[in-house]
Amino acid sequence: MSDNYGIGGNEVKTDASEAFADIPQNRTLMAEKLTKDAPVKPEIVHGLQTVEQVFAHYKPNVSVDFEDAEGVTKKESLSFTNLGDFGVKGITEQSEFLKDSASQKEEYLKIIKQLKSNKILKSALADPEAKKALLDTIHGMIAELKNNK
Repeated sequence: MSDNYGIGGNEVKTDASEAFADIPQNRTLMAEKLTKDAPVKPEIVHGLQTVEQVFAHYKPNVSVDFEDAEGVTKKESLSFTNLGDFGVKGITEQSEFLKDSASQKEEYLKIIKQLKSNKILKSALADPEAKKALLDTIHGMIAELKNNK
């Protein structure tokens, strides 16, 4: 019987908790610069021991142009203080544009859910006369809202 060994500070069996696991074949390690512009003169920074310290030192940020449905561009700056800021939630929390888009998405999902589950509405949409009456009512409400601005 052959023993399976891994790489560690000491030779240990791979089933031991302090053994290092091999990096799976389906993983990729990426290294990227944390600033938009390359430094004029590269510097060696000592004493950064945690990811948070690296973020605090380099203060990575990026300017982003968002475009809405009408084609209007809105410029925002996103800052990153930890790895969580790179996720959907972290980026969305920093951006008013993305917060508004997320809220709009939630409203659309609620409407879709209502349309799929509301039997009275489904039957009204199936009947051409009821559908026309419903659309007339909606158009009337839209006109009233525009007049009240």
